[in-house]
Amino acid sequence: MLNRLQPPPTHPLTAITLPTPEVSHLPNGARLHLLANTAQPVLRLQVVLPAGKRQEAAPGLAQLTARMLSEGTATLTAREIADKVAFYGASLDCEAGPDRATLTLYCLARHLPALLPLVHELLAAPTFPEAELAQLKTRIAQNMQVERRKTSFRASEEFNRLLFGNDSPYGRPFDEAAFSARTTAELRAFHAAAYAPAGAEIFLSGDVAAAAGPVAELLGQWQPATGATPTPLPAAEVTDDYPTGLVPVAVEGSIQASVRMGRRWPSLTETQTPELLLLAKVLGGYFGSRLMKNIREDKGFTYGIHASVVPRELATALIIGTDVNGESADATRHEIAYELERLQNELLGDDELETVKNYTLGKLLGETATVFEQADKYRHVVLQGLRPDYYPELVRRTQAATATELQALARTYLSPADMLAVVAGGETVPVA
Repeated sequence: MLNRLQPPPTHPLTAITLPTPEVSHLPNGARLHLLANTAQPVLRLQVVLPAGKRQEAAPGLAQLTARMLSEGTATLTAREIADKVAFYGASLDCEAGPDRATLTLYCLARHLPALLPLVHELLAAPTFPEAELAQLKTRIAQNMQVERRKTSFRASEEFNRLLFGNDSPYGRPFDEAAFSARTTAELRAFHAAAYAPAGAEIFLSGDVAAAAGPVAELLGQWQPATGATPTPLPAAEVTDDYPTGLVPVAVEGSIQASVRMGRRWPSLTETQTPELLLLAKVLGGYFGSRLMKNIREDKGFTYGIHASVVPRELATALIIGTDVNGESADATRHEIAYELERLQNELLGDDELETVKNYTLGKLLGETATVFEQADKYRHVVLQGLRPDYYPELVRRTQAATATELQALARTYLSPADMLAVVAGGETVPVA
């Protein structure tokens, strides 16, 4: 007879297996990655290009070019593009990040033949209409004015500027005057240089059986844009040095303070990555973390505080972030420093280590439940240049990590003296 008072047995995660993609090279130099799953008749097409902030020669080029892809082509207006996507119940998005630009289409598999020519046209023949560009620049500038009133935005912006360098793609602040000066001619030149198929990674996931051939055929015919002179893409740099200690940022009228602390962190390609990620989880990567227990549960300074490893292609960072009452900002920094030192000086207990391991592996398993999540993990491996067995090795090394190993890493990477601390809003004084 089933005893409902006794929970079902749990079993440790021993392995994680991602689907093996089918990879092919298209005639124009693009790579096509297929991840098939017929559970639902939907698919996702992502075209990822080296057209992010680190490839732009002037502020705003990457973001504006990506956002303007769907604002008009040689045969379609922005309204016609939006109507076509809506008619088929699809979702289309074009965005540029620090390293890459991504065009993403979600749709029912049976609708891809009608939408695929649109994707091809957006990539190959955007026209960057003057009126739509002016409206887009105005909207973005207005949104940034609102964001800059927030302590959270100001803290993150200054933290990134100092950690990565004022002139780096990861640290360069938004410059409204320079952004507003961008022209359609500059966008066309950037598009001609950065949106070349030879640098594209195309990820097609979901019910791809009938779609793989048409995608390979049509996107294999995609050629670099004509009618604009491509400018050489700059070689982006990220400074190796960064300041440590406290940097206050005044925010007029704010009674809240946003705290950002952290440092440069080893790349995900380093051999100790699984243990380093686990250490960050212990510090502030889940609800039962050291920082949450201390600063939220015990002190009541905040609703939430997190510590996360943020990887980019040229640099990686550990970032601790929280928003608190302005009067609690200094005490919050003091408690963060206390938790950093505690990880250096005290071994984790067996129960805490087992809990964070189970959380880490359970979350990883939950993040691979659907084909699109599995594709996200695979894309992460490709774009970050990781080993093909990165995730199986992550599971194995997480399970095997010891408290002694984590303490040694904490002594190397979690010294409060090596941390940059930016506090926006409130009144700050140095931590004793």
